[in-house]
Amino acid sequence: MNRQEVLIDAAGEQLEGFLTLPATTCSLVLFAHGSGSSRFSPRNNAVAAELNRAGIGTLLFDLLTADEHRVDEITREYRFDIELLAQRLIAALDWAVVYEAAAPLNIGLFGSSTGAAAALIAAAARPHAVKAVVSRGGRPDLADAALPLVQAPTLLVVGGEDYQVIELNRRAAAKMDWLSCNAEGPKLEIVPGATHLFEEAGTLEEVVRLAIGWFQRYLIDDRSETV
Repeated sequence: MNRQEVLIDAAGEQLEGFLTLPATTCSLVLFAHGSGSSRFSPRNNAVAAELNRAGIGTLLFDLLTADEHRVDEITREYRFDIELLAQRLIAALDWAVVYEAAAPLNIGLFGSSTGAAAALIAAAARPHAVKAVVSRGGRPDLADAALPLVQAPTLLVVGGEDYQVIELNRRAAAKMDWLSCNAEGPKLEIVPGATHLFEEAGTLEEVVRLAIGWFQRYLIDDRSETV
């Protein structure tokens, strides 16, 4: 397992990240956190570790600079700046496709909370680069006009007790279906008994199982090329 610290240039801002590549991997998943989180997010790190064990590479990086994060802790002004988060994720995508160790890999996105909206906007902006998207307890509705433009197979995972977010995901999925180039369309998976953060016993493990299956299908099996 090759793990290294990386710096990603985003319009002159340097974003810190952890790139982990299992031996002989053919895939890389970029994580887009939300709600003021960072590359140290315990849940995203837990998911990333399991993806690594399944042979899938991961990139956990900060969508905000250290100064922006400090301001956001007080004002919360950046965590809902979806356009900024999306542009930072697009910058990371552009970095990955030319970075020597990552360039040959099939790329997927894993977004949580507001990061899911950023992931879908990035997928719409870079349709040839992004092969699959998974959202965990996300707000895909915040991607708004980008939703019909998403071509990557998309899995929306929501807790069964997260009633408002379930409805928001259903509405977003309907918009993605409208002009989707993905024959299967977006898939909504509801994890019984789970609340928004998937803190209940066994619920995050179910998210991991679903995410691994999705990424194996579209990144490792590479069926995305035939969709």
